[in-house]
Amino acid sequence: MSRTCDIVIVGGGLAGASLAVALAPLGFDIKVIEAVTFRSAEQPSYDDRTLAISHSSCRILSGLGLWDKLEADATAIRKIFVNELDRPGRVVLDPQEMGLTEFGHVVEARRFGATVTKAMTRAENIEVICPASVTGFATSATGSELSLDTGSGAETVESKLVVAADGANSFLREHMNIPTQTRDYGQTAVICNVTPTIAHGGRAFECLTRTGPFAVLPHTGMRCGLVWSVASGDAEGLLALDDATFLDQANARFTTELGPFVKAGKRSAYPLRLVRAMEDIRDRLVILGNAAHAIHPVGAQGFNLALRDVAILAEILADGDRDDPGSAGLLQQYSRWRRPDQRSTVAQSDGLTRLFAHPSMLAAGLRTAGIAAHILLPGLRRQMANKAMGYRGRVPRLALGEPLSFA
Repeated sequence: MSRTCDIVIVGGGLAGASLAVALAPLGFDIKVIEAVTFRSAEQPSYDDRTLAISHSSCRILSGLGLWDKLEADATAIRKIFVNELDRPGRVVLDPQEMGLTEFGHVVEARRFGATVTKAMTRAENIEVICPASVTGFATSATGSELSLDTGSGAETVESKLVVAADGANSFLREHMNIPTQTRDYGQTAVICNVTPTIAHGGRAFECLTRTGPFAVLPHTGMRCGLVWSVASGDAEGLLALDDATFLDQANARFTTELGPFVKAGKRSAYPLRLVRAMEDIRDRLVILGNAAHAIHPVGAQGFNLALRDVAILAEILADGDRDDPGSAGLLQQYSRWRRPDQRSTVAQSDGLTRLFAHPSMLAAGLRTAGIAAHILLPGLRRQMANKAMGYRGRVPRLALGEPLSFA
């Protein structure tokens, strides 16, 4: 069986589904290939993680028609506190310094996944082929051909453009022999929801440690999302603890203005590593989201970086040749626009992680000096906040609240 369309998106997770929803109003015939059935326990779009969605990302989602469906279950981040474990000084980021009321919002990945999947499957010009896995990819001067295994037989899909949004272990990236920069940090993030003694009031906390951040994100009601990064060898031990012992250990190691944690939800764990594609385009192919840059969660930039990929690719295709969305000129425009933001965000995430993990006195001095500088200099705090909110370099129209349409 053979199918044809304008654009194929490989991967129907958070990034791939968001791109499909962004492109649907432009009238493209779109196919989305997803290997894992939606709502399956193995589907990462429906896991227990919380997403810290930046100010610019909220605007992008509003332009996609998704934010009004998410906002009621989202929690505003009204202040951010950053410090290093057992060392003096703390940076306080206040959105009022930027003339804003919040830096962004926290949303459950499960809630976001359900919302974006519903929007994707309801669009008349999007066909979701699931479950299906890609087994081959070939290009020509005029288009591309994907080979699929649907479990009931082999199929092919011909298109003008293929987008690889198939995650950190991207088949398409590996199939095309695209080189990657990889780093195993030897850290694992243990995540769960916790309830503190005192209401969070929209406050977020990030305590930087040798084994990664201990982050507390405001959530609905009294709940907070907890991300506790530990040495990978210690993760199983934390998961095996009963709730009372887990809370005792968390409260003994970290303190915030929220008082002791009194309740913990289901715990999960995720290994932390860097995977960065050294090329983000090939003939008829764009690589985005975690397939292009799976980064450490310090600073909570991973999903926001993916949404900026989505917004910029959608804008370029909206302003480009309707008949050939995979032309070399359009893909080169995308790569030139995205490269500075991707490189700087990856470098910042990787650099911070390694700096705070380094045991030397020099590294400790640099960390203390950096925190002191951000405490004393409002300009540095504003720069840090601007980066966290996604306003760096050239900003896509969706992030400015402007809709997309064909030029």
